[in-house]
Amino acid sequence: MCTVRFLKPLLFVAGAILLAVLVHRVGTEPILATLRTLAWWQFILICLPYGVILAVDTLGWRFAFARDRAPFWRLYGARLAGEALNLVTAGGSVGGEAVKAWLVRRDVSYAESVPSIVIAKTTIVIAQAIFLLIGIVLAWTALDVSGPVLRAMLWLLTVEVLAVGGFFGSQIAGLVGRAGRVLVWAGVTADAAAAESLDASLRHYYRREWRRFVASTGFHTLGWLIGGALEATLMLSLLGVTTSVTTASVIEALGSGVRFASFMVPASLGAFEGANAAAFGALGFGAAAGLAFSVVRRARQAVWVVVGLVVLLGMRLADRKGAVATLPRS
Repeated sequence: MCTVRFLKPLLFVAGAILLAVLVHRVGTEPILATLRTLAWWQFILICLPYGVILAVDTLGWRFAFARDRAPFWRLYGARLAGEALNLVTAGGSVGGEAVKAWLVRRDVSYAESVPSIVIAKTTIVIAQAIFLLIGIVLAWTALDVSGPVLRAMLWLLTVEVLAVGGFFGSQIAGLVGRAGRVLVWAGVTADAAAAESLDASLRHYYRREWRRFVASTGFHTLGWLIGGALEATLMLSLLGVTTSVTTASVIEALGSGVRFASFMVPASLGAFEGANAAAFGALGFGAAAGLAFSVVRRARQAVWVVVGLVVLLGMRLADRKGAVATLPRS
């Protein structure tokens, strides 16, 4: 744990150095020239599609439950707040996912919410692999993409499929419960009941709720497609990069694969920008446009992080008021 705690700051610094090198090599003026084409109201417009993507992904999470219990808008708020924490905390996705379960605790028990989060994480990564595969097919058949970019996308897909297969297979095989028993044997914890309960819930869902599993994967895939077809296309268009939905989807697919492979790097700093610079250069748009696209993407991300933190604060205050209101009068 200590190793990971020190590794993440080191990777962040390495990513920042890589980003600085990229900016130095490309030059700040070409990047700024591309950014100057964007008006403030256009940036607001760019921020809007993520709200739709979040709604679709919330439906993906909803179907990760064995049954519908939590209201959609509470799930929406919990997901928004959790994803914001995933980006700003050193704990990565662990902290944000725990907050999601905590925020919906009044509607569903932890025995239901924790498995749903594991399942939703599984289905969204499966959907990400599907989206990357779609991007590879589009790049191969419809675009004149250079060999190195296609090879990189194929390697990213291989890594993602292996990782997802291992993660999914471990849940099906009951390794969660076995891991809990090993921890008890090693003296790390005194009781494996929580791990065994989670293991039973996961195996029941995958074996009995396969329709909901397919629906969850489908909604998350739709979320990735909207990100490529709507958000990325809009972003590129407003930056003055004339392109098609197909090209935007390929760029977004490559970026999603890089973010998956660089999950240990906080916010994939440097890796994401480097991939965009390479992809835009290969597609004939220039590395400067790729870095400008990355800057706008980061800015949009920052806006939604702020919104997510505000929602988190609001939901906490609402929960406290609700708890006070239900206290018995003396």
